Amino acid sequence: MKKYLLLALSLICLGALLVSGCGSKPSDNKNLQAVTVGVMPDIDSVPIIIAQEKGYFAEEGLTVNIQQFKSAMDRDAALQSGNLDGAISDLLAVAFAKSGGFDVKVTAYTDGDYKLIAGKNENVSSARDLVGKDVAVSKNTIIEYVTDQISASQSMKEDSINKVVIPQIPTRLEMLQNGKLAAATLPEPMGSIAVANGCKFITDSEQLGIKPGVMMFTAKCVNDKKAELQAFYRAYNKAVKYLNGHPQDEYMDLIIEKSGFPGIAKTALKLPKYREAGLPQEKDVVDCMKWMNTKGLIKQEFSYNDLVVDLLK
Repeated sequence: MKKYLLLALSLICLGALLVSGCGSKPSDNKNLQAVTVGVMPDIDSVPIIIAQEKGYFAEEGLTVNIQQFKSAMDRDAALQSGNLDGAISDLLAVAFAKSGGFDVKVTAYTDGDYKLIAGKNENVSSARDLVGKDVAVSKNTIIEYVTDQISASQSMKEDSINKVVIPQIPTRLEMLQNGKLAAATLPEPMGSIAVANGCKFITDSEQLGIKPGVMMFTAKCVNDKKAELQAFYRAYNKAVKYLNGHPQDEYMDLIIEKSGFPGIAKTALKLPKYREAGLPQEKDVVDCMKWMNTKGLIKQEFSYNDLVVDLLK
């Protein structure tokens, strides 16, 4: 009889442990606040979309609201108006916000790529062949920064090409494909789509070792939602593991549906090997700040520690 009583008590205790979740993270995180992030139609957004659609955020007990933007200007306006906690962005946008008195922090790098693409009818084999021609950029953004870095790598003067300002990425792509521009600098997947439609790849940020893409959050969010952001990056890393461990064909339809990528991205785009969340290199920050100071875009000389915070420990 004693044996049966002990067995019954053991089963009851086991059942209680199972119901309580044995201290699992989702149970511990049941009081997490929601996080709202802005994304652009580029490959940086893919791990976040996968984390959402595969339920990795939910596994961490976190609600993430994703808002889509077509231009950096609209994204930054939403961030500063308080409609976003954070966004896929770049070091330039971070410095601009901070210079303007709006405190934001870089919390991780992203894996975007920015391509200089020439029109299909252009006789172009290198950036130097674009001297005196119209090249579309978005002004004072990562796109212009990469374009200038490409020019500098070819010993070209900054004003040697005619920069045409076209903020919206889909419009930039359309004008390039319609022969209204000699070239354009485009984020992925738009660069690969342009090439698939007959345009010509010249070079990209990957070849130059330029990595200014980041994820940023407001300082208020960093201070008030530290546990939420740590949960965010745990889910992000699960998405990275999924992306790197599965064939692209398995999830491209989902990515196209949720990101707004054109359908041709399914065959035109080769996604990178994504990295788990980590902090940008100091050189990437220093180079960006130097460019901004040289152009007079900001007066302050921000250091690495001014801009970057480590929540990933």
